[in-house]
Amino acid sequence: MNITKESIDALNAVVKVEISEADYQDKVTQVLKDYAKKADIPGFRKGSVPFGMVRKQYGKSVMIDEVNKLIQDSLNKFLTEEKLDILGNPLPKVQDGFSWDEKDYKFEFELGLSPEFDVKLDTKKKVTKYTIVADDELIDKEVENLQQRFGKMSAKDVIEAGVNVTGTFVNEEKEIEKKHSFVLEDIKGKSNQKKLIGFKVGHIITLKSKGLFTDDHKLMGATGLGHDEVHGLDIPLTFTIEDITFTELSELDQEFFDKIFGKDTISTVSELREKIKEDAEKQFESQADQQLLNAITEYLIDNTKFDLPAEFLKKWLAVAGENPLSNEQASEEFEKSEKGLRYQLIEGKVIKDNNLQVSFEELKEYAKGFIKTQMAQYGNLNPEEKELEDIATRVLGNQDEAKRLQEQLMSSKLLDFYKEKMTFKTKEMTYEKFVKEVYK
Repeated sequence: MNITKESIDALNAVVKVEISEADYQDKVTQVLKDYAKKADIPGFRKGSVPFGMVRKQYGKSVMIDEVNKLIQDSLNKFLTEEKLDILGNPLPKVQDGFSWDEKDYKFEFELGLSPEFDVKLDTKKKVTKYTIVADDELIDKEVENLQQRFGKMSAKDVIEAGVNVTGTFVNEEKEIEKKHSFVLEDIKGKSNQKKLIGFKVGHIITLKSKGLFTDDHKLMGATGLGHDEVHGLDIPLTFTIEDITFTELSELDQEFFDKIFGKDTISTVSELREKIKEDAEKQFESQADQQLLNAITEYLIDNTKFDLPAEFLKKWLAVAGENPLSNEQASEEFEKSEKGLRYQLIEGKVIKDNNLQVSFEELKEYAKGFIKTQMAQYGNLNPEEKELEDIATRVLGNQDEAKRLQEQLMSSKLLDFYKEKMTFKTKEMTYEKFVKEVYK
């Protein structure tokens, strides 16, 4: 057997595989002998079928199978030994006049090669790194939310300022029938609030969706519709009042502090506000980090220039899935996936050049931390180490879950690396301003 590579250009090559009868004949003969021992053919005892009959009946199909196996194994070995970094998989070239009736064969495979490039992190144009702070307004709202959550609830006869209202929103055309709770102050404008004030349980009110709530995201909860659907939505809604309650805010005393944070953890309103600020900013930090990683990703894609073997990749996409694609469909698929492929190559380059690896022990510790956080949400603040170890072992035994956690940990490592190596333009702002600026 002979395998050679012919370079077309920096991104494309052809591998030629030449196979002679001597390369596969011994294996074909062995497989046919095994067939003869196991074949169950009428007129012959099992194991006594003439070899010539087996060869005549199965010889060609066995030969084709063995040649294909030989090609695949040899091709994989060649790519590994030559250290060829390819995109997609080798594509067999169609050969005019090819016949399996020959004894010696020649095959050709197209390769799409990964481009060579450098990733530059010391750039003049800076990526924005946000620090999100919890301001007094946010802390005031969270204090009141906590007071309501632990407050005393009582029924009210009619809707008035400060009450909680529960009922069902209906629109037949959009197939909306959604039970939802809100406070009167969620309703936008005095004219809309007046349509509700003074009415009792059982009353049906006609409302308009447009401008009904102070925030369109609250309309999502009231209608069950998606984010894109509610923006600019202008439909009639009927609302049936089902429950009216009032929550008397809990006193800001030691009993209240203990309920939230545990006995004697905090003892003053100032400490409460500081704890809320600390917890909120910790949550904001993870959001800011995710935004930063997204921004760095976009920046690197835009500023790391290299060519791709586009025509090869379109050919490969046309045959790679379960259902073949037309040339037009393959081109559309390439355009949709090109950006992701570019960052995949950039990320792989950064990881390789800087030896950013995830060891199994690191992954296990990361999984244990993830599990511990989840357990804390259900009140188990101090799980035993053996319990964490056992759960982590089970979780990592699931390949999909292990892969997901490994990707998360690698993203965290990449972000830490970028923070160390890149210079950013920094901005400090409230969460509300962050959302408006980043997500517009």
